[in-house]
Amino acid sequence: MNTLNQITLLLFCLVFLNLTYTQNGKDQVRNPIVVIDPGHGGKDAGATTRTGIKEKDIALGIASKIVVLNNTLFENPIVLFLTRYTDTLISLSDRTELSKKLKADIFISIHCNQAINRTASGTEVFIHPKSEVQAEESAYLGFMIQKGLADILGIKNRGLKYGNFQVLRDNDNSNATVLLELGFLSQTDEAIYLSKEESQSAVALVILQSIIKFLGL
Repeated sequence: MNTLNQITLLLFCLVFLNLTYTQNGKDQVRNPIVVIDPGHGGKDAGATTRTGIKEKDIALGIASKIVVLNNTLFENPIVLFLTRYTDTLISLSDRTELSKKLKADIFISIHCNQAINRTASGTEVFIHPKSEVQAEESAYLGFMIQKGLADILGIKNRGLKYGNFQVLRDNDNSNATVLLELGFLSQTDEAIYLSKEESQSAVALVILQSIIKFLGL
């Protein structure tokens, strides 16, 4: 881990401690901690639409809107951290290390899909369970998010799948961990939809509502 990432991680942890503990040394009942991982970043653009809009920007746009909605619409029922707040490339190991250091209850990695078949569309949720508890928790969280995206926004549900992704397999085996593929940038309609600010806000709201419902808040 480079020096900049070490400093960033330390600052995150300090903020977390200030938010969740009293000054007299007694523990408070902390709000659940959720780490949102906007995929790619920096020189890693991810998938790209025909008009040149990049997956890394869509992922960061949605993640940033989740933070804003949690603060303004729901008055912070959960403590949210992003693995990146700007267009920078964070290593996969540093993304999961943040989740482990914070003892996050939920880790969600946000992505967009791409396929040679330009008619392929819809959302996919990937999990890589390392325990029976994590399998149940991750599958249920993924199911709730996909159901919300399908029922509320009308986005096709392509189902829950097993994915051997590093951000999934390296995460803590006690938290709900999912990787979301929110649509295909190779499919014209979904690319246009996901490129719009209002669409990103709608997707962000569904994800946040699903998290809050999953946590029973």
